[in-house]
Amino acid sequence: MLEKTTRMNYLYDFYQELLTGKQRDYMSLYYLDDFSLGEIAEQFSVSRQAVYDNIKRTETILEQYEEKLHLYEKFQKRRQLLNNLAERLKGKMTDEDQLCSLQIVKELNELD
Repeated sequence: MLEKTTRMNYLYDFYQELLTGKQRDYMSLYYLDDFSLGEIAEQFSVSRQAVYDNIKRTETILEQYEEKLHLYEKFQKRRQLLNNLAERLKGKMTDEDQLCSLQIVKELNELD
């Protein structure tokens, strides 16, 4: 479940601008703010089933966007490459060079 939640949070981050306002609201409350279906339903004056259906449809939409655009996949690959680079840089440079290189890797990671 945690893996799915993490994946949905990343997909939401990458593709939220492609969602409707209601989809963004429900996904944000459910995945980011950890609201229950009942709490979201109460807030929007709809049934729990309506919230559940909307969230499931939105999850499917996010997966379809990822299938076509691969932004999350590319993000994961960049992070792995940067982590590999950081590991390779350790021990092969002066302390000052290591700090500089690791700072660059850190800044690159923060761009994602």
